[in-house]
Amino acid sequence: MSKKFKPNSKAGHLLSRPSVIAGVIALAVTVATGVFAEYQNRIVHRQSEMAKVSEQLGLVRAKLEGNITSNIHLVRGLVSVIAVHPDMDQAHFSKVAAGLLGKHSQLRNIAGAPDLVVSLMYPMEGNRQAIGLDYRKNEVQRDAALRAVASEQMVLAGPVNLLQGGQGFIGRFPVFIEDDGGRKLWGLVSAVIDTERLYAASGLTPSDLPLRIAIRGRDATGEKGEVFFGEAEIFTDNPVISQVSLPSGSWQIAATPANGWTSTPENAWQLRFLILLAGLLVILPIFIAGHLNELRQTHMQEINRRQRQLHRLSQRHKLALETSRIGVWEIDLDTWEISWDTRMRELFGLNDETIPITKETWMHWLHPEDLLQASQKFETAIATNGSYHSDFRICTSETTTRWVRSIGAVHTGNDGSRFLVGVIWDVSADVELNANLLAAKQNAELRNHELEEARAQMERNSLHDSLTGLPNRRFLDEKLIDNPSGHSVSALLHIDLDRFKQINDTLGHAAGDAMLIHAASVLTASTRADDYVARIGGDEFIIATTSAVNEQQLASLAGRIIAKMREPVPYEGHECRFGVSIGIAMADADKASCGKRLLIDADIALYRAKSNGRNRYEFFNASLKAEITRTKRIADDILNGLDRNEFIPYFQPQFDAKTLDIVGVEALARWIHPSEGVLAPDAFLKTAGELNVVPQIDRAILEQTLWHSTHWKAAGILIPKMSVNVSAGRLYDDDLIESLNGLAFDRGSLSFELLESIFLDDNNETIVANIARLKALGIDVEIDDFGTGYASIVSLLQVKPARLKIDRQLIAPVVESQSQRNLVASIIDIGQSLGIKVVAEGIETMKHATILRDIGCDTLQGYALARPMTSQELMSFVRDERWRDVA
Repeated sequence: MSKKFKPNSKAGHLLSRPSVIAGVIALAVTVATGVFAEYQNRIVHRQSEMAKVSEQLGLVRAKLEGNITSNIHLVRGLVSVIAVHPDMDQAHFSKVAAGLLGKHSQLRNIAGAPDLVVSLMYPMEGNRQAIGLDYRKNEVQRDAALRAVASEQMVLAGPVNLLQGGQGFIGRFPVFIEDDGGRKLWGLVSAVIDTERLYAASGLTPSDLPLRIAIRGRDATGEKGEVFFGEAEIFTDNPVISQVSLPSGSWQIAATPANGWTSTPENAWQLRFLILLAGLLVILPIFIAGHLNELRQTHMQEINRRQRQLHRLSQRHKLALETSRIGVWEIDLDTWEISWDTRMRELFGLNDETIPITKETWMHWLHPEDLLQASQKFETAIATNGSYHSDFRICTSETTTRWVRSIGAVHTGNDGSRFLVGVIWDVSADVELNANLLAAKQNAELRNHELEEARAQMERNSLHDSLTGLPNRRFLDEKLIDNPSGHSVSALLHIDLDRFKQINDTLGHAAGDAMLIHAASVLTASTRADDYVARIGGDEFIIATTSAVNEQQLASLAGRIIAKMREPVPYEGHECRFGVSIGIAMADADKASCGKRLLIDADIALYRAKSNGRNRYEFFNASLKAEITRTKRIADDILNGLDRNEFIPYFQPQFDAKTLDIVGVEALARWIHPSEGVLAPDAFLKTAGELNVVPQIDRAILEQTLWHSTHWKAAGILIPKMSVNVSAGRLYDDDLIESLNGLAFDRGSLSFELLESIFLDDNNETIVANIARLKALGIDVEIDDFGTGYASIVSLLQVKPARLKIDRQLIAPVVESQSQRNLVASIIDIGQSLGIKVVAEGIETMKHATILRDIGCDTLQGYALARPMTSQELMSFVRDERWRDVA
């Protein structure tokens, strides 16, 4: 924590120094004085600038007012002449007006309008179009003219754009004359003042004008009027403003310096330099004096601190020597005077402080075996001016020996004298501890060696089968399959013992173990030296070949193993016989590592060998791989199809044999495959059975059938009975009845078809209980494919099905074979005698239907009457009664 805040503590200490505090105060005063002086200098500079601008603007304003006033006075003289000579004609008017226009004025033209109609003009050239203008009728000038008449005062308007081009200010003067009745209006005199000449004469347009000027108050409206000269933003730039007085109003004129207001005075840096210089003259002496004073105090504090530290170190050194029991010795190498402290004497057993110490005294106490090496090290340290380090034993009495350690170094004094100074202490406990540690280390090394041997044995045991001594599955995986740096496997033979379970169950596990040992010996004897034989399971073995081998050699090896395993094995008076099934997989030469793949391929080939009759071998090949790949793809598609509800029911109607009325439908599972279209159960049922999802398909077909039945009822279509196939796996399910809860159907309208291949003679309690509960729920039971399995009359009596369905293999030949017809008739008689309805499936022609009807069959089902169809197609089929057309 102290290191973390060290920079802050240094800064706090610096700020607490008196010289720094005084310097900071002086600096703050100097900065405040400089800021105030800077502020005052800026104010004075701004006031100076504004006064200069005001002076220059006053000259411009005076010229502008004077020029306007002189022009107005000239026109007023003409007005006075007209008032005396109201009947003045054009010639007289031009003569008088000619004297008013010229370089001494900015007048551009003068017009006279007796009775407010312009009839007099000077100069006439360029202005003739104004003759005849009636102010009372001209909307543009009427208001200004009438305002002048009403006010009886001159009205100055503009600047306005002139028809003749350019701009001008228009002064309108009302003229009144005296007559017998008093004053009356003669008319108006209008004078145009040229703006450019006025601005030039007033000093507004010179390029070297040091001001930016703007004028507002169009039509003499003062500060409320529009800006008509200069830039409008001048009025927002803190300008100097003045009023230009006019006879009928005013203008407001504003000015700023041509280059804008300057914020920094020209003497700013000179002033700042003077302030800085003054501050330095004040601050530097304060800092220097304070720093010198602090240095003196710091030196005094450091001297006191070192004296205290030296005293503490001396005390600590004394305490350390007393508590550590270290002896100190010193030898003057010039005089060979030897000094021992009290602890040194105690170590050597000298209690008398007066006994002088010599080199011989020291050597006298040394153990004879250590005398030579201790003396040599001592002499070497003196000769080389180096350090001395030695462990040796001293004999303090005839029976007491202790180990001591002595270290020292040669030191040279300022006067050139040499001393050997050192310390010595008892290390007997350390020596004894080191001896014990060495013994413990040797014991630990011996123990580690034993543990390493045990670990190696455990490792071997973990990699080998305890019964046969063969490598196990872990050895196979680590050393061959998953080890890229190990041996390369060229082929795998997966071997499984046939009939091993019967031997194990009948003769006991000891017999089974004997068979496994025998099998291991046969396999080992049949392989080459560089082949590996491993037991990977109960009765499964692996042979891994690591050298080049071809298919013929592997077939020969497998044949020898099968032949040898067929031979009887004597065990305690019994001859045990068993065989083997072998799956063989060869490595692909193009693939560097395929061990795991070989295991899978060999297992697949073994499965094929067992499926083909056991006691044989099979090679894994491309066709087997393609079959497995297709089976996997179908399995994946089935699982996806269940998720996407691709399994739907198709319905094949069942007909009364006599009336051909529909008495029911059989719900047949169909798979709407996304790429292969509609698939029948033959295409997927085997794979679905291996995936154990047939019960899920059955339930999906059942739920959809019941849903469609409600749709049929809503459409007015009567289907008396619906038959749904139920797999053996579902019938063995303890939760079958619970899974049917919540399904809505009428009692007697639903029937479950059970394959005859289900072993009904096996009195399975779950099957019997489930059949009884199905009947209690109002679900009938039917025996499907009757005649192809092994259902007995006893099983029929036990199950008491509602209907028997004679398999199509028995129905097809009845047209041509009288014996087959008699056989079917016998089955029908048996069913009817037991009160069981009989359904004939596979009715391919109407001749089949006629024969089956005549021999007493109750219900007909087949392509001759109707094929399986969707629910929508069934509804249309029933409405149209299409089967009757065929019949």
